[in-house]
Amino acid sequence: MMPDIEIARLAKLEPITTIAEKAGILDSQLLYCGGKKAKVIVNDIDLMKKNGKIILVTAMSPTPAGEGKTTVAIGLSMAMNKLGHRTIVGIRQPSLGPVFGIKGGAAGGGYSQVLPMEDINLHFTGDMHAISTAHNLLSALINNSMHFKNELRLDSRNITWPRVMDMNDRSLRRVVVGLGDKANGMVDEDHFDITAASEVMACLCLAEDHQDLRNRIDRIMIGLSTDGTPRFASDMKAAGAMTVLLNDAIRPNIVQTIENTPALIHGGPFANIAHGTSSLIAARLGLNLADYYVTEAGFGSDLGGEKFFDIFCRISGLPVAGVVLVATIKALKYHGGVKKKNLSAENVEAVEKGFPNLQRHISNINSFGYCPIVALNVNANDSEAEIKMVIELCQTEGSECIATRVHADGSEGGLELAEAIVSKAQDKKPVFAYPLNRGIQDKLERLASKVYRAESVVLAPQAKKDIRRWEELGYKDLPLCLAKTQYSFSDNKKLLGAPKGFEMHIREVRLSAGAGFLIPIAGEIMTMPGLPRKPAAENIDMDAKGNIVGLS
Repeated sequence: MMPDIEIARLAKLEPITTIAEKAGILDSQLLYCGGKKAKVIVNDIDLMKKNGKIILVTAMSPTPAGEGKTTVAIGLSMAMNKLGHRTIVGIRQPSLGPVFGIKGGAAGGGYSQVLPMEDINLHFTGDMHAISTAHNLLSALINNSMHFKNELRLDSRNITWPRVMDMNDRSLRRVVVGLGDKANGMVDEDHFDITAASEVMACLCLAEDHQDLRNRIDRIMIGLSTDGTPRFASDMKAAGAMTVLLNDAIRPNIVQTIENTPALIHGGPFANIAHGTSSLIAARLGLNLADYYVTEAGFGSDLGGEKFFDIFCRISGLPVAGVVLVATIKALKYHGGVKKKNLSAENVEAVEKGFPNLQRHISNINSFGYCPIVALNVNANDSEAEIKMVIELCQTEGSECIATRVHADGSEGGLELAEAIVSKAQDKKPVFAYPLNRGIQDKLERLASKVYRAESVVLAPQAKKDIRRWEELGYKDLPLCLAKTQYSFSDNKKLLGAPKGFEMHIREVRLSAGAGFLIPIAGEIMTMPGLPRKPAAENIDMDAKGNIVGLS
């Protein structure tokens, strides 16, 4: 099969005006970014008018082999359209960190892609730059306030607002700023997060509109004064300028799939360190325009899926009509103990041995009130015996499993999955993993026990201190956005399968007052990732004709 980038180049794209017209968007509601992509001006669209249903696509615990959750979401939307159901897919914008790091792009794959894939995977419409700039403007205003008399009496030891950039760079996890003479500002210790982890990203993705975004930014806590008084972005008079920088970024981006169906791409929070869903505005737009809005939540259902229910649905009040759980034979074998280099060889025994991981995800989704349909994302090396084993094992859990071939066959490979999800789609509110009106530690213990099957939660001294502080300041009733490794149910990425009875270690608890949640940091997870030993950037280049090569 051809590389994704070659398949994308052979696709016949329609003008973005035609795609928008299919979706029901007027020309006057488009802000063009060239002929193949545009932003949707939603000001005169009634986003509270809901015509469609949400189909959530999530997955089993990810592996280095990749599971194709975005690919399945795109293919499912195309298949549903082929069946005559007006469907729009809504996904997150790729971050340059994974694109040049280990994961690659996030525009789907094979014959189930969103296009133009090079644009989407790289600078796209500038949203990531706008979010980074708005975030770093607040950082600059904080340092500027301390430089000029420090009238707010900001305590440099208790400034919690970092800087961000959209690239993996481990050397920026701890930095010293302000070196040199007095004109260069105060000498201070600081740190960088990746843009996907920025609270500004979360604020934009959860905001109802421009005014709500501004209000959320105002509520961002930047740190404490010397007497322990909380200081906010409102104290810095930052929200106005930051909202101006985000004026276009808050507008959803419309592109097309490889089969010319509408796609919305907006926001890019990771699910392992942030809340992992596309924007609320894009969801409301998709629900206004279509019968079905197919969207994906980052990484496994224990991270992206849980946060979609416990944060996104709770904040938005939106119901979910159906859940698709993506699995692969390779992932099952990996969780069954097979090394990555041997995943292509048939091993029915390893598939069965790795099934408890998928079983746990099915059980978790059941606990939220949904019976997922398992989409087995079939690879050319998968044997019929392996596929049969997964289907039978899923049946024992009460879940239908459908072999899906959207990567190789586009919409044709997803018709059976589309028919199944449409036949069972029914709006209902999720059952949340924990009530909001409990203490922070209580909610954390309930989440760790119910979703991750931890025996206990072990709080580091800093985490205990953080919890006391946030509860004293009135943030007890916020939902949790747990930051942890995506590779395991535990906080140890090497503990595969379906572990239980382990300790969940929480080293600190951060506050995102603007976004409206608390972030417990588990284990060794970093909010600024590093590059792998062999970064994907080494394979990306441009040929003599100006074509990008090596991008996937």
